Amino acid sequence: MKQIIVIGSSNTDMVVKAAKLPGPGETILGGTFLMNPGGKGANQAMAAQRLGESKVIFIAKIGSDVFGQEAIDGFKRAGMDTRFVLKDGTAPSGIALISVDEQGENAIMVAPGANANLSAVEVAVALDACPEAELVLLQLEIPLDTVERSVVACAQKGIRVILNPAPARNLSDEILKHLYLITPNETEAELLTGVTVTDLDSARRAARILHDEKGVGNVIITLGAKGAFFYNTSLELLVPAPAVAAVDTTAAGDVFNGALVVALSEAMPLPDALAFACQAAALSVTRLGAQSSIPSRAEVNAALG
Repeated sequence: MKQIIVIGSSNTDMVVKAAKLPGPGETILGGTFLMNPGGKGANQAMAAQRLGESKVIFIAKIGSDVFGQEAIDGFKRAGMDTRFVLKDGTAPSGIALISVDEQGENAIMVAPGANANLSAVEVAVALDACPEAELVLLQLEIPLDTVERSVVACAQKGIRVILNPAPARNLSDEILKHLYLITPNETEAELLTGVTVTDLDSARRAARILHDEKGVGNVIITLGAKGAFFYNTSLELLVPAPAVAAVDTTAAGDVFNGALVVALSEAMPLPDALAFACQAAALSVTRLGAQSSIPSRAEVNAALG
């Protein structure tokens, strides 16, 4: 069985859904409270597990508390390999406070907790124990040093690395040149390239900088409701997003990335891989929550026709 490794964060999401997002100093009454498992790494790992047939190995760090135990229990129920979901004896599990308005837009604050203590050494030990892995997916909710050293270690092992550079942070060209694929949204692409991405032409300019100047093998810039733009040496492709009524956009990018790594592990042609990922993300925004919003493979296939 093929293996997908996801390296990243695990949080508990505390969500309040209300008519609008509060401004500074403002209190909004009448909201609905939900508590769900989340964290970009965990969301993407769960999406890959739910949508594909490969074995998903999750490398993460949680606290020795009820939130961490609930998270690892959920990973096990989903069938994920949790050998490298490590418990931290000093820091609590990560927490995200999320506000969602009636249009599905959100505002998020994250207290990383144990996520901030996942070390490159711990990741290296896990990678050495998984010699059959072909794809690694990372994000930026763990220490940047861990991400950078993990990317280099994977490249040296011949493992294809997909980086979702979220939340937006500056990255060195040394790291970018080791990536098989990068998947920024408009904000993240602007931070990495200096190009304000507002349309297809500006997305193309940003993608060319990432590929031609910074050495990323393949670039996908996600454009929200407009879809996703792919660029490499031989192909430019815009895949439109399916039109849906958004309820909660919290984990749309995570579902996209989890679905994308599944498609790559199954060697789908790139147009099909992007369509699969866009459809999975579109279905996710029609539901509340992060991991609870991830569709099944049957649902995505049915929507694709």
